[in-house]
Amino acid sequence: MEQKKFKAVNWNKPSNDYVEVFWQQNLRQFWVDTEYTPSKDIDVWQGLGFEMQLAYMQALGGLTLLDTLQSHVGMPKCLDHIKDLQCKSVMSFMCMMESIHAKSYSTIFTTVCSQEQIDYTFKFVENDKYLQFKAATIEKYYRATDKPEMTDREFYMSLAASVLLESFLFYSGFFLPLWLAGQGKMVASADIIKKIVADESIHGVFVGLLAQEIYNEMPPLEKEVVKKDLYELIDLLYENEMKYTDEVYTDIGLTADVKEFIKYNGNKALANLGFEEYFEVKEVNQIVLNGLSSSTKTTQHDFFSKKSTNYEMATEVEYLRDEDFNLDTSIPV
Repeated sequence: MEQKKFKAVNWNKPSNDYVEVFWQQNLRQFWVDTEYTPSKDIDVWQGLGFEMQLAYMQALGGLTLLDTLQSHVGMPKCLDHIKDLQCKSVMSFMCMMESIHAKSYSTIFTTVCSQEQIDYTFKFVENDKYLQFKAATIEKYYRATDKPEMTDREFYMSLAASVLLESFLFYSGFFLPLWLAGQGKMVASADIIKKIVADESIHGVFVGLLAQEIYNEMPPLEKEVVKKDLYELIDLLYENEMKYTDEVYTDIGLTADVKEFIKYNGNKALANLGFEEYFEVKEVNQIVLNGLSSSTKTTQHDFFSKKSTNYEMATEVEYLRDEDFNLDTSIPV
């Protein structure tokens, strides 16, 4: 039996015209949750009121579920079938960031919520039929790649499902923290949310490009079938998102705004996959759009306790030398 030959990833020559760009962008956006200080929001949290706190916990709980699914199943399954080693490297980095995202919501919960509220949130996630339907529907497309004879159509749909999750399904959860931050509330926690939004944005674009490459190689008839499958999936997910939005946002009077935001991002997801707008969007809440567009802008900056939402990599590094430790410790008379 001929032994398999393993290849080393070779970054000396880019394998396409975008992979290096995404690698560098992911590095520029790197962050961890402990660089942020949601404790600044404790007083604001206590003054939000029961209904608003409940909606906030439900929204972030749902986001935690989706990032858990993406880090534990979605990214690894897609990664396993990507042939280009440089693209695999980018996807590996993004998979790691999904785990950071999932942990970051708990950082917010632990800081501002009581243990009773935290326990409620995770029970809500496990028992909510709309969240569970959302996760089960997306996972089905990821698990289809487990088959030994996986088709291009199945792999495309798994990548498309990933794009829909990151560019579409997250945004019913993102709406509330962005809306509150736009009014000066829960701003420190929103710094974390905005970093996650910035990450999900480039994840959706990158995976969308991979999906488009597969789609473009399909024969015309297969393209028609795949496109039909894609739009049936987005319709199914959209219907579920409307019901989930009613459940989470009705008591705080934001249902209509959230639904417009969902449609807006549904069109963004389809654009990432190379398709035209599908949903008719009337007007998106400007406060939330401002929060979305400022996801890479600084809202607060404390060099001693946290990083701003503008992450800047050091460009000039001066290394320590032995003589740097020859300190004059004598006390002047």
